[in-house]
Amino acid sequence: MPVTTEDKIKAVETYINSFSKGDLEAIVGLYADNATVEDPVGTPIKEGIEAVREFYTGAVGNGAQLELTGTPRCAGDYVAFPFAANINMDGNKAHIEIIDTFRFNRDGQVIEMRAFWGPENFVTG
Repeated sequence: MPVTTEDKIKAVETYINSFSKGDLEAIVGLYADNATVEDPVGTPIKEGIEAVREFYTGAVGNGAQLELTGTPRCAGDYVAFPFAANINMDGNKAHIEIIDTFRFNRDGQVIEMRAFWGPENFVTG
C-alpha cells in the first residue's frame, strides 16, 4: 500500500517537532535501515541507519529549533517542505532557510532525505 499524503505530512511534523525537542530516537525512527541523508545536497551521502543516527546526533546536539515556513508539497513517493533552522553558535544566533525532501518506501519509512540550502541561506546576527 503506497504511503498516503497524511502519512507524509505526519512524518514532516514528527521530524520538525522531534528535532526541536532534541528527540534523536523519534527522528531516527522515521528512517528505514538502508536510508540515505544528503545534507546539504552536494556533500557526502550518509548511508545506512547508523550513519543517519551519527549525523543526527551531531545535528540535534547544536540545539536547533526548527519551524515550518510553508506548506509541505507531496508528489509520488516524496514530500518537500520549507523550514527554518534557528541555532545558537558560540553565543551568536544563526538562521538557515532550508527545503528538505523525504522519499518514502512502501512501509512509510524515509529512505532518502536531501536538504537544499547553501551559504546564501545562512544568516548570522
